Amino acid sequence: MLRLVFLLLVLANAGYYLWSHGHLAALGAQQATQSEPQRLLQQIQPDALRVLQPGEVPAPALPAAVKPVTEAESKPQEEPQEDVKPPKTEPKTEPKPEAKADAKEAESCYLASNLDERQVSHIRRTLAAKPKSQWELIPSHQGGRWMVYMGKFPDAEFLDRKRVELRLMDIEFDRAGGALEPGLSLGRFSSEEAAQRQLATFARQGVRTARVVQERAELTTYALRLPKATASFKQEVTALLGKHLEAKALRACPK
Repeated sequence: MLRLVFLLLVLANAGYYLWSHGHLAALGAQQATQSEPQRLLQQIQPDALRVLQPGEVPAPALPAAVKPVTEAESKPQEEPQEDVKPPKTEPKTEPKPEAKADAKEAESCYLASNLDERQVSHIRRTLAAKPKSQWELIPSHQGGRWMVYMGKFPDAEFLDRKRVELRLMDIEFDRAGGALEPGLSLGRFSSEEAAQRQLATFARQGVRTARVVQERAELTTYALRLPKATASFKQEVTALLGKHLEAKALRACPK
């Protein structure tokens, strides 16, 4: 069996050798040849092949099918222009006039009260050049006051004894106050005549040591009023009057 297999392999190798070398061409059995001339046309630029040296970088080869670009073709073609509408322009607006630097200042009413004759005399002279519509002096009369008075007593013990006597006579009393201490007030009156009449009544009730004194003299005070004054005018008046008018004397007028 092995001999038969070996014989077949020998015959197959011999047959392949004869076929590959064309010895069986007469019998119509031959290998297809590669000698067709059309195969040469399939070669791509064989003349461009060259052997490179070690380390040499080959230059990129242009494909054979690349067509040279003409000058006309090299110019960029202009894209067709679409109808471009001009941008909308906003209507011009006139700038608003800036606030004038000399805009009218706010006006307010200011008042300084309880000014005495000495202060008022200086105010009149200082503000004489100012328009009368910008300032005015308002007088305020305060009448005198009289008291039916007992005192001054030598000590607190004597004062207590007089209080007991007045209670027994059912006569009301009060502390005299101020420079009249220690003493007692049996009543305060707006006129001297009224005080004298009351003193006579007390005398009929047995009061012998009482008398009429003037507790407060008649007094006229003034108020400086700035009816329509700006803040700058108020400061000007305060600076002009100086020590004759305290910086905080001018206050907003009561409503």
